[in-house]
Amino acid sequence: MIQVRGLTKTIVTPTHTVEILRGIDLEIPRGQFAAIMGPSGSGKSTLLGLLAGLDSPTAGDILLDGESITGLEEDDLALLRGRKIGFVFQSYQLIPTLTAEENVLLPFELSGDSGDGTTRAGELLKSVGLSDRRDHYPVQLSGGEQQRVALARAFMARPPILLADEPTGNLDSANGQHVLELLLTLNQREGTTLVLVTHDPQLSGRAGRRITLHDGKVVKDE
Repeated sequence: MIQVRGLTKTIVTPTHTVEILRGIDLEIPRGQFAAIMGPSGSGKSTLLGLLAGLDSPTAGDILLDGESITGLEEDDLALLRGRKIGFVFQSYQLIPTLTAEENVLLPFELSGDSGDGTTRAGELLKSVGLSDRRDHYPVQLSGGEQQRVALARAFMARPPILLADEPTGNLDSANGQHVLELLLTLNQREGTTLVLVTHDPQLSGRAGRRITLHDGKVVKDE
């Protein structure tokens, strides 16, 4: 589902050059739950952003479901992201002027698909325990509830790949555990390939695979 070949990310400033990723090779098969781990500055979030097409590598290639995203024009990249990728941010990234249901519906509306996505949105909100909060705005929701809305939104378009950047990082232990269970349930039910960045040993311990980065390289893959 995900193939990474010789992936490099370098930032050049007037005074020095920073190598963030240094020649990463990686394959993640369909349906796998993989956790990307490592100390701060090891390149975890950079790698996730590259997999999502939110940034461009300095060198190397990324293939999602057999399709190279390297060098795509932004419009084509946006279309591919809409079809293949769901993304969960640590800071939720909900639109404050939209209700919970409207936030979940957003990927469907942006895709330009015909039909009515409200049934699917309602099912997803029910699956994350928020049926009774569908008309509430983000400011009316707790942090845990906002992250659950973000999870439902990420699954709205049935993406084959879900990427998550520290999805429990801003939550207390109880809400973090709830979000973890929801991630696993949705991953298994939807058959989605799940890749997440985490410092949470409880979260990484549930992953089928743990990939550890250090200084921009894969140092452990188990």
